[in-house]
Amino acid sequence: MMKEKGSLTGVNLFFLWFGAAVSVAEILTGGYIADLGWKKGILAIVLGHLAGTILLVLAGLIGFRERLPAITATRISFGKQGSWLISGINILQLVGWTAIMIIEGGTAMNTIAVSLWNFNHPVVMSAIIGGLAGLWVFWGMRGFRLINTFAALLLLILTIVMSIVIFTGSAPGGTLSAGKGAFGMGFELSIIMPLSWFPLISDYTSQAKSKKGALLAPFLGYFIGSCWMYFIGMAGGIFFGSPDPTRAMLAANLGLTALAIIGLSTVTTTFLDIYSAGISLINIFTRVNDRVAALFFAAAGTLVAVIFPIARYTDFLYLLGSVFAPLIAVLLVDYFVLRQDNRNKKTDLTASASLVVGIAFYYTIKTLDLLIGATLTTIIFTAALHWLFRKGRKMLAEKADHPAKNCQIAPDDSPIRGKAVKDVF
Repeated sequence: MMKEKGSLTGVNLFFLWFGAAVSVAEILTGGYIADLGWKKGILAIVLGHLAGTILLVLAGLIGFRERLPAITATRISFGKQGSWLISGINILQLVGWTAIMIIEGGTAMNTIAVSLWNFNHPVVMSAIIGGLAGLWVFWGMRGFRLINTFAALLLLILTIVMSIVIFTGSAPGGTLSAGKGAFGMGFELSIIMPLSWFPLISDYTSQAKSKKGALLAPFLGYFIGSCWMYFIGMAGGIFFGSPDPTRAMLAANLGLTALAIIGLSTVTTTFLDIYSAGISLINIFTRVNDRVAALFFAAAGTLVAVIFPIARYTDFLYLLGSVFAPLIAVLLVDYFVLRQDNRNKKTDLTASASLVVGIAFYYTIKTLDLLIGATLTTIIFTAALHWLFRKGRKMLAEKADHPAKNCQIAPDDSPIRGKAVKDVF
């Protein structure tokens, strides 16, 4: 697996994140934005993805600089044992989303198989996707680079074909382009998709050969791919009344193309969830083999998809995912602004307090019609709050250590004041 440092080129990372973005889930999410109409919808998609992807690659930059996987990097803020709880939450959500991706991909593939061959076995289709994702993991790093790049190139070609079918479709008499939807809702749906990859990105940027590759390649790959999927979903909602592209592809006699797109895109996206679930487990149990862990989660996700009605658990998964909006704020402030490093500590109460307050704030404002949505508002609030918490705790500690000194005001030319200014900048 990915043990070598500096083994991923910019091209590898671009196609990895482009492949991650190309999925049925992203197309269907884009369909919810159709109510905004073309102008507001495109603006919401672009601005939301721009904000979310910038925050995502900043988190990836931490992984590149420190050569740390994503969840292990949270030790910078929360300490070693503090990161274990985050690992557990991440494992639960990744197994859940693995199952949902397998179900969605299997259902879509089954629809096409019924149309082409009258083969109606959704469980078999789901099992095939789970098995292919497991093979993706088993082939390891060398095979992954070659296979994923080839698969992403094929996906690019197939996506162009799908786009031509969708965007040249005939709109029905009454389209959804009146622009009645709320911009904040469209922005929210656009920013949460790139941010949902926060617990994974450093698992791959930590293997980047260069800083430019770690920053630019994931940004371009995911931003282009995800915006494209959203546009397809929105166009489907406007032109066909449904964001599901399979209907339009089947109508255009492109069933095999649709089957290839759905199968490949589901596997390339699900692979990332499976691999990163294994990395999160290793953060707690360091002796676990990464390949064995990933194969276990591939089997677990497939089993959940085949046996359980996972759709009932989506609200629970969104609840788990809501942790990561304030979490990314805490980590970015600690690393880039305050230069905090708690990797040698067991836990950090200040970071934990900021996270808990941030989560509570998110659910307080979740139902409000905000221009930039609840997620970005929560990130801004938590970042400011965490900075205040850190500064307040530092001031209290300084007063406790030097009560007399803290009652004095240094003159303008004092070396103490000059040093303080220098330290800030």
